[in-house]
Amino acid sequence: MPTDRTLVIGASGGIGGALMAALRQRGSDATGLSRRDDGLEITDEASVARCLGALEGTFDAILLATGALSPGAGRPEKSLAEMDAERLAQSYAVNAIGPALVLKHGLRLLPRERRTVVAALSARVGSIGDNRLGGWHSYRASKAALNQIVHGAAIELRRTHPYAICVALHPGTVATDFTAAYPDHDKTTPDDAAARLLDVLDGLSAKDTGGFYDYAGRPIPW
Repeated sequence: MPTDRTLVIGASGGIGGALMAALRQRGSDATGLSRRDDGLEITDEASVARCLGALEGTFDAILLATGALSPGAGRPEKSLAEMDAERLAQSYAVNAIGPALVLKHGLRLLPRERRTVVAALSARVGSIGDNRLGGWHSYRASKAALNQIVHGAAIELRRTHPYAICVALHPGTVATDFTAAYPDHDKTTPDDAAARLLDVLDGLSAKDTGGFYDYAGRPIPW
């Protein structure tokens, strides 16, 4: 990763906080924004515009470490019969619309003349091609929508920012509050996840923009 300036959206979360710590250990001037510390509500465009509009200069990387497995109460739905319109809309708002608003208002923060990285935390379950189990409809669909937004943003950025890398990343199952309800899963620590994600970004170039990669740098099917 570049060692100049990095912006982490969702810096108070488990992965976001670990990214902040890892970046600072690497010498990056890391700036964090979050709901808890800065009042950033990514589903509210006025809030996104205010928080990002207060930033000056450009950033070598913008990392979106936001998302929700099941907004509100309850677990992800296991069947179509459990789907609820309000929860589905909430999933889209947090997992897809919020990052889209950050991309919209963060565009002015990206340099045009040098390498810059925009990476959003997605999830393997958002892959349509990799979906063999079904269920978790709201989360899967909202992350698939995020992937499409990232891919489309990469195409647009290529026209104006030839050195930009805009990708979706799957961090694996990380031991945070996000996954606390699933104790039987093999999990990695936030620190390990952050280090691996930064290593993946280190290895990408402009030709990789628009891709969807896991924590080992392997492409994931859409």
